[in-house]
Amino acid sequence: MWFARKEKNQGTDNSVEHSCESLLASIASNGVELSLTELMRYQNKCALINLVARKNVQGKQSGNYLSRSKGRGMEFDEVRHYQTGDDIRAIDWRVTARTGTTHTKLFREEIERPVLIATDLSTSMHFGSQLLFKSVQAAHLASLVAWHAKSRGDRLGGLVFNNDKHVELKPRSRKAGVLHYLHALTLLAKPNNTEQHPEDFDSHCARLRHLAKPGSLVYLITDGQAFINYDDNQQHALRHLAQISQHCELVVCLINDSLEFTLPASTRKLTVTLTDGIDKQQLTLGHKNTEISYQQQASLMHTQKRQRLQETGARIIEFSAGQTLEQQLKNAGALL
Repeated sequence: MWFARKEKNQGTDNSVEHSCESLLASIASNGVELSLTELMRYQNKCALINLVARKNVQGKQSGNYLSRSKGRGMEFDEVRHYQTGDDIRAIDWRVTARTGTTHTKLFREEIERPVLIATDLSTSMHFGSQLLFKSVQAAHLASLVAWHAKSRGDRLGGLVFNNDKHVELKPRSRKAGVLHYLHALTLLAKPNNTEQHPEDFDSHCARLRHLAKPGSLVYLITDGQAFINYDDNQQHALRHLAQISQHCELVVCLINDSLEFTLPASTRKLTVTLTDGIDKQQLTLGHKNTEISYQQQASLMHTQKRQRLQETGARIIEFSAGQTLEQQLKNAGALL
């Protein structure tokens, strides 16, 4: 953990550090680098989530999900009074004979719902102050969704991207689709030492929009840093997401870190330097006014980010990089 200091509370720090090591061992991760082994373990964790449709979708009339529009299909839904224009082949003669009034059967149409996952592994995601880098937590979440989709027989595809490049994956069925996606996660999670032209976030949203056919379930896993500065690129990205949400079910999973909301507690004033590798900024820990100002500004930025994403019609779920995914889904009852 960052800011763990050998002072009077050395015993407490050691116990916390031991707890983090135990948690990391339980998920086969070192918290910084990404391995295929830690992603494979989520194959047995599918029961943690449930990819139930939350909104009407449109798609081909085959698959494992039931549309909310009732009509002629394979799955029986209910019986109601016969109405003019109903298909006489759907009359329920048993209920009609029992009640003396003509009743007809209604069915739900089965539709196919491909699952698309867009995972952000850009520079801002390579940060973590407690347990995991946000990029590692994002990959864990993507892996869990991927394995669950496979268990339901859904086709899986999507997008994995960082600042320099992207991998576009068309929906594929069965285990091959999952392994293809997990390989892309481990590939782009590695630091890139070659000089390439950086890609804007809105271009990734445009690619996702192209992949998302009507009726798809779309996950965007990111820390949302691209939506803080309200510039042209951000507006284009939000416009793409809004258009995806019109024809698909869009879920935005925000990966956060506790240091993005509050400064670490300190019993004495301590000046620290923060850097993103380019810019530097100094903060004073243990200073009440600094802590309040930092928290207020962070809260405002987070609220604005959520509001802009909500305006796209997306459902937003937040996860912390400071706890294991399993802990959060069990304790908070977060459903995907």
